[in-house]
This record gives sequence, C-alpha cells and structure tokens, in this order.
Amino acid sequence: MNVIGNNIANADTTAFKSSNVAFSSQFYVTDIASAGPNGDFGGTNPSQAGMGDQVASISTDFTPGQIQSTGVDTNMAINGNGFFVVQSPSGQQFTRDGTFSLNANNQLVTSSGNFVQGYGADSQGNVIAGSLQNLTIPIGQETLAAATQNASLQGNLNSGGVVASGASILTSQAFGTSGGTAPTGATKLSALVSTAVPPVAIFNVGDTLTLAGTQGGRDLPSASFTITAASSVSDLEDFVNQALGINTSVSEPGNPTPGTTLQTTGTTSQLTIIGNTGTENALTLGAQGLVDSSTGTNPLTISGGTDGAFTNNPTGESTNTTVTAYDSLGNPITINLTTVLESTTATGGDVWRFYATSPDNLGGNGPIIGSGQLTFSSDGTLTSATGTQISIDRTGSGAQSPLNINLNFSGATALASSTSNLVMGTQDGEAIGNLTSFSVGGDGTVTGQFSNGLTKTLAQVALANFNNPDGLVAQGNNLYDQGPNSGTALIGAATTNGTGTVESGSLEQSNVDLSREFINLIIASTGFSASSKVISTSDQLLTNLLNSQI
Repeated sequence: MNVIGNNIANADTTAFKSSNVAFSSQFYVTDIASAGPNGDFGGTNPSQAGMGDQVASISTDFTPGQIQSTGVDTNMAINGNGFFVVQSPSGQQFTRDGTFSLNANNQLVTSSGNFVQGYGADSQGNVIAGSLQNLTIPIGQETLAAATQNASLQGNLNSGGVVASGASILTSQAFGTSGGTAPTGATKLSALVSTAVPPVAIFNVGDTLTLAGTQGGRDLPSASFTITAASSVSDLEDFVNQALGINTSVSEPGNPTPGTTLQTTGTTSQLTIIGNTGTENALTLGAQGLVDSSTGTNPLTISGGTDGAFTNNPTGESTNTTVTAYDSLGNPITINLTTVLESTTATGGDVWRFYATSPDNLGGNGPIIGSGQLTFSSDGTLTSATGTQISIDRTGSGAQSPLNINLNFSGATALASSTSNLVMGTQDGEAIGNLTSFSVGGDGTVTGQFSNGLTKTLAQVALANFNNPDGLVAQGNNLYDQGPNSGTALIGAATTNGTGTVESGSLEQSNVDLSREFINLIIASTGFSASSKVISTSDQLLTNLLNSQI
C-alpha cells in the first residue's frame, strides 16, 4: 500500500519512476515428508502448510515517460535510458529530471540548486571532452566577433569607357644643400636649404611634417612624419608615397612610373610625385598640403608639374568603392578599392586594374594593401583575376595579424554603360556581438546565438548510463546515487553508451499509470479483506471448538 500510495502521489512529478512490489511466500511447515516410488510402493508427495507471504523486492520501473514540450530553453528531457549528471553537496548524483534554470552566475542548476555537469568548450568552440565541469551559459556577458576572410563584390565596370592614361604629376620647389652640392636620396633632411640668397634651412631636427591631400576628390587621412638627425630625402619620399597611397609596385607601359623621386638639375633638386593612372587616382595638394606643425608654415611648396613628355593630366575610366571589413576583435576596417580600365584585348574584352588601400593598415607600407588585374571576356564576364588576396597589418591593435581577405569579383561584369559601379555584396566578418540566447542539440551540444548573427558552441551536457539502473539508490528530489549493484557510471556525450538523445525545451513526464495503480489498489484491498476473513473464520472455529469441549 505504501508503494502504491507513493506512485499515485508522484503521478505529476517530473521524470518520476514508479515502483513495483514483488511478493514471495514465507517458510513452510512439512507435516509429511515425500517419499520416492520403488518396486513395492508408488511414492508420496510432501504435505506442507505455508506460513504466509513476504515482500521479495521493491524495484523501480525506469521505462521512459512521455516527453512534453515546455518552450523553456533551459528545460531538457532524455529520449533514452541515460541520466543527467549533477554535482550536489553530497557529491556526484544522477537524475532524469531536466527542470533546469540559470542562477545569478549564469550556471545551469537543477530545481533544488544542484549544478548540472558537462564539458566546456575552448575559445574556438571546440568541446573539451573528458573533464566534467559545472556548466555556465553566460547570457549577456560573453561576446563574439569574426574576422573577415572573404568579401564578394558586384556591379558593372563600363567597358565603353576610355582606357586610362597619364597620371597626377606634382613637383616641389627646387632646393639645394648647405654644402653647395646637389641633394641625393641619402642627403639628410636637416642639410636641405632653399635657393634663396642667402639660403635658408628647409627642415630642422624635431620638426613634424603633416601631409594632407585628396585622391580622386576624396580626402586622404592626414599623415605625420617627425624629422630626426638620421632622416634622409629617401625617408621623405617613402613618407609621401605612403601618405598619398601611391602603389609603386604597378608600372604600366606608356604611362609615367608611379612614385616619388628626386630630379636633379645642376646643384639643385626637386621632388617629383607621380600618382597611379585613372581619374579616381588623381592627386591634389593644396597650398598647405605639406605643413610643418611646429611653425604652421609650408616648408616645401608642391604644385602641378611635368615629367618628361607627361603632364599632370590623369584620364581614363575608373571607379572607387569603400567597403568595411572586420578584424578578429570585431574592429571595423575600411578598405578603398579603386578600379581602373587598364587596356582592351585584341580578341575583345577588357583588363581592369584594381588598387586596394586601407587607413587601418598598421604596417610599414602605409595604406597600400594590394593590387591586381581583372580580365573580362568579350561578353563581359570575368575570366580571370590576380592579386585577389589582400593583407592588412594589424600589429599593435591586439587583433590577429595579418588580416588576410580574399576578394571575389565573380559578381562583376564589364559591359558598356554610362558609368562604372562596384559595391560590396557580402563579407563574412562580424562586429562584436553579445550572447542573447542558446539552444541544445540532440547530442547535448549547447550552441549560443549572438546579437551579431554568429553562433558558437558553448558547452555539451553530459549523460550517464549504468549496466544495472535498478541498482541505483534513490535519494529523493528525483536524485539517485550510484549503488553497489548498479555498476560504475558510464559518462559521456549524449547518443553514446546507450544514453539516448537530449530533447531541449521539453520535460519528461512521470511514467506512473494511474489506471494500473488503482487496479493494484483494488487487488491489495481485496487481498487484505480476504486475509482478514481467514483470521475471523479461524477465530470462530476455535471458539466453537472450545465451547463444544465445555
């Protein structure tokens, strides 16, 4: 009756397992022993009277109960024979009750406050199997970003445009040296003097030069250069190339060679600055383009000039687009892509040159991060592309360096149109995002969803199984201890060791069958009534016997 009453009382208890009682007869009194047959005797059976019954065992029915959806992320049910592993003040215990929640520390706990255990994951989302730990799901606390690895561009490049020719050509005022000889690349900047009479020093040690200009009408980031005693003319040339984003690795036949060089006439020299081809690469410097920050004056006047047969006249079809990528910390990275019609082929089709720069490139090449060619067929489709992997130096930013990005131009065409237009289609990087929700897979893997759309494996719920679950020792609160006859707990991921799968957002119901329990209750009641009738009948017979003897 106690077992039946307990089953009925827990009919609505989550994951409760009903118990069954097995009875056995007690000892017997033998009145006549049995005898075997022989040649003269046919044999007799024993004459025995039983002395009642006793409880042989009370066993637990571990048949899985019905799984019911709750819609609560932290609720879990096991579709199989396994047990959740929990850590309680008593040590490691096991349960089928998946009524879990997150505590104030975002730890996954049972309804009675015990820690749910499983396996953690590293920073890359790889589960660290073999070492159980209390599971933590840091909603609102963990952040995640993704570095851009691939970027796709799309649009149309005007094949009917003019092939690029010429370039921006800027020249500085003439200057000499304090020794009266023509300056060279090795000449120290502090030795340069003007051509005025008397000559005046152009640069001084400690001066900070600031260069600001435009490229294709777009403002370039201001760049600074501090002059030291070792600073030379070559150092100034490199600074100008980097500040103006001139790619000196690209040389096109029939066009001036890009870069900053020193042109010498007699005992004086002047800087000649040559930009890349295409109108979107056109360079301009205002009257205050190169400024000495310490004095606010322009120590070296730079204006439009010539280079042999070439004049300051960049022409040709080109377009510029600015796209945003992300480094491994989620910092936005600006990338400028300038695409120029370089040539047309004899068999039809165009060749376009792209120049890639980024003000977020922290390396020694300034903003220059790459260049390549795009070849299109006569029907305007892309046939080949070179130099499509660009590299951005992020040294000193804390992010992984270099940031390598593959540019995919397969979405671009080269058809005749009024203008060229190239835009970013997709890129796989993401800015920083917070963990907003999570889900649990059938194998117990906890996957976090972040506000930036990324997902990451956070942990994995562990399950245990036993060779003999009937040997587990029930401790209340739906908890079981490993028993001497249960066998050692076989702990691992869900779907292993015969544990079954995890059903998230669900709970297992009790496996108590109320109709069966009521039948058992009637049987027990009937048996008790019959037993009491035997007692009363025996008492009546004894009374009659005593009365007859009197």
